[in-house]
Amino acid sequence: MRTATLIATTLLVAQAVVSPPIHRFDGTPVSAGLIDTEARRMMADARVQGLAMAAVDDGKVVFVRAWGHRNVEKKLPLEIDTIMYGASLTKFAFAYMVMQLVDEGKIDLDRSIADYLPKPLPEYEFYAALSTDERWRKLTARILLSHTSGLANFAFLEPDDEKMRLHFDPGSRYAYSGEGYILMQFVLETGLGLKLGDEMQRRVFDRFRMTRTAMMWREDFAGNLADGYGGDGSFEAHSRRSRPRAAGSMDTTIDDFAKFLAGFVRGEGLSARSRAEMVKPQIPIATPSQFPTFLETSSPAMQAIKLSAGLGVITFEGPYGRAFFKGGHNDTTGNQAICVETTRRCVLYLANDVRAESLYQRLTEATLGDPGMPWSWEGYKPYEVRTGSNRFD
Repeated sequence: MRTATLIATTLLVAQAVVSPPIHRFDGTPVSAGLIDTEARRMMADARVQGLAMAAVDDGKVVFVRAWGHRNVEKKLPLEIDTIMYGASLTKFAFAYMVMQLVDEGKIDLDRSIADYLPKPLPEYEFYAALSTDERWRKLTARILLSHTSGLANFAFLEPDDEKMRLHFDPGSRYAYSGEGYILMQFVLETGLGLKLGDEMQRRVFDRFRMTRTAMMWREDFAGNLADGYGGDGSFEAHSRRSRPRAAGSMDTTIDDFAKFLAGFVRGEGLSARSRAEMVKPQIPIATPSQFPTFLETSSPAMQAIKLSAGLGVITFEGPYGRAFFKGGHNDTTGNQAICVETTRRCVLYLANDVRAESLYQRLTEATLGDPGMPWSWEGYKPYEVRTGSNRFD
């Protein structure tokens, strides 16, 4: 009798571990079956080849699933441990790592980068165009991580031989800048002598047991990786990046990044002060959309939700209190993470088909509810009204 009872209890515990309860943002329960059904239906409607999704509830990963293919021609399924391109979700993880350095006193958020570099920034060839603009000395870690540097998103967008320049006074306004993150990486590597790949591995990926995540290509990824599909369905092989880039070189899996997201909302690895800095509104964002980068038009809708730059993320006030998000995008990739602070509930999407972005709003609202996410600011349009996109994040 005791043996039978023990077996039954063990089975119940095992089932609880395998199938933890999933709650919508408002706290009501939702079934994994409903999420699965809605995801498959919308993928078919939007002609999405591959999509992975995870949900976090009270700082615990409660749902992880992948649908479709990592390679359609070869009929290879997308799985929860398939290597996918993290794109600009890299910036979120990078900012988290920098804040660990802040905790250790190795970086001061408000100290000029001039104090860390062996020589003035314009004396490095890539930044030579700043030799007549002393405003570069205003650049700090806080400014670089909050996208308020005044640097273009990427150097190739500059018309004059890709020469970097400041488009406005550093710290005065928000304008998404991958180059700002690349400069922060340059400061760490050149000024502090750190190796980005090593620091990210030790401080982030190892901490959260992200065994299939790295800042550059690993040969053991080759057996299970996702190729990409563009807006017209065109195929693009997975890029094997040869060097770490803070702006977006990370390869990861839905299972791995969900662990990071859950650990972050639990507050692991950072002091309470540094964790709070990341999701604190650093500067208001009034523009109706994130791109074009230097758009100056104001949107009452964005002001109403107190849309703001955090450090590595964007914050806003939704129906359940403060929330934050971070996306990642290229021609064949569509990633999005959204979290509500008070309940520590999140949804995470990784896709190897950029068309998946067009179903994120509908799928989130149909399954987990509406967290108040400013989808239009991110440039998302539901698949039934989808047009083109010129995003560069």
